[in-house]
Amino acid sequence: MQMNDTVFALSSAPGKSGVAVIRISGNDLSALFKRIIKKRDFKSRHAYYTNFKDDNGDLIDQCVAMFFATPNSFTGEDVIEIYSHGSPAVIDKIFEFLRTKKCRIANRGEFSQRAFYNNKMDLTDVDGLIALLDAQTDKQRQNALKSLTGRDSAIYKNWRDDMIEISAYAAAILDYDADDLPKDIDKKILKQTEKLLDEIKSNLSNVKSTRAIQNGFNIVLVGETNVGKSSIFNKLVGSNRAIVSDIAGTTRDVISQQIDIDGYLVNLSDTAGIRETNEEIEKIGIERTHNEIENADLILYVYNKLPKQIKDNGITIINKSDLLKEKNNKNVIYTSVKTGDGFDELLNVIKTKMHELMEGAESKLSVNERTYELLNEAVNEMENAINKYNGNYDIFAEHIRRAGDAIGKILGVITTNEIADATFLRLCLGK
Repeated sequence: MQMNDTVFALSSAPGKSGVAVIRISGNDLSALFKRIIKKRDFKSRHAYYTNFKDDNGDLIDQCVAMFFATPNSFTGEDVIEIYSHGSPAVIDKIFEFLRTKKCRIANRGEFSQRAFYNNKMDLTDVDGLIALLDAQTDKQRQNALKSLTGRDSAIYKNWRDDMIEISAYAAAILDYDADDLPKDIDKKILKQTEKLLDEIKSNLSNVKSTRAIQNGFNIVLVGETNVGKSSIFNKLVGSNRAIVSDIAGTTRDVISQQIDIDGYLVNLSDTAGIRETNEEIEKIGIERTHNEIENADLILYVYNKLPKQIKDNGITIINKSDLLKEKNNKNVIYTSVKTGDGFDELLNVIKTKMHELMEGAESKLSVNERTYELLNEAVNEMENAINKYNGNYDIFAEHIRRAGDAIGKILGVITTNEIADATFLRLCLGK
């Protein structure tokens, strides 16, 4: 990345719109801003209405423009934002003008990348920004904002500061007389390490729940053929996504749909009916059903009559309840797609189960694949420090230092270009 370049990009959604936002970032953009608004002087963070003209004096558009002076901007550089009409022709003409002023189109995530290198963001903030831009439900939005606004950064920084302190004291034990150090410092740093390790493990133990908020809560409909799984699926989804038929084995593959339940993103899957079959395609569908069960956060077991044994790892549904004479088992939910009976109760039970499984997840760190690996690396190093030092504080200090480095990589304090580039490329143009 050429940090000295002036870059620009469309920061609003592409296509026809009422207003488009064009962002420009670079060093010393005051002359360019004066040219855009046709004024000799201006105030930072002040909106200026302008008849934006090209170098030939032809009107490009009537716009509003704002200037954000370094370092008080998103990127930490001078930033100009132009609010034009959202016509593709207008946007192209503004881009054409900017290219004549030695500006280039920004790469994916380059604005955030500049913010990172100018110490306006760390990598956990960037992770939060990515999650916020990807958010489809209110819970995802809430969780992403906590990460974006520094919750995760503060936790990681405290952990790393503790690790640096522990490592420093462990090294000092070797170099200084005991009288020059705090009393029982060896016992204190060991206790501090154990406490810190427990805290990190606690956050990792809830990773499945935090990932469910980020990627969606997996709910799977499971049962034999012709019990009405597809009808229930369509009812919950609100459309005829799955084929419904009296012919056994109609559903041959997994059919999935994302829906919003109580603010959570849910990946709802209808699966092939489980039965003995010699039909090869149906066999593949049943095998995929078993894979879905393994990855499920919640299983909806569907029957058309009361089973001999009710499973305790999901919700048991007796479908086609309009055909039943007795409906008195309190451990199951009776539903009828034909009459609509039981679906309000089913949704309420699903919500309750989800909240039980998600309990505490929203107060934990937002852990993605990158941070998950580095947190496990830190845990391994700390466990090695505790289990292997055997009075050797040199080894102890080295393992704690490595744990601190792993946390530093999460923040981007200790990083490689590969780590940073991979993170920023997940962002869109204009961010």
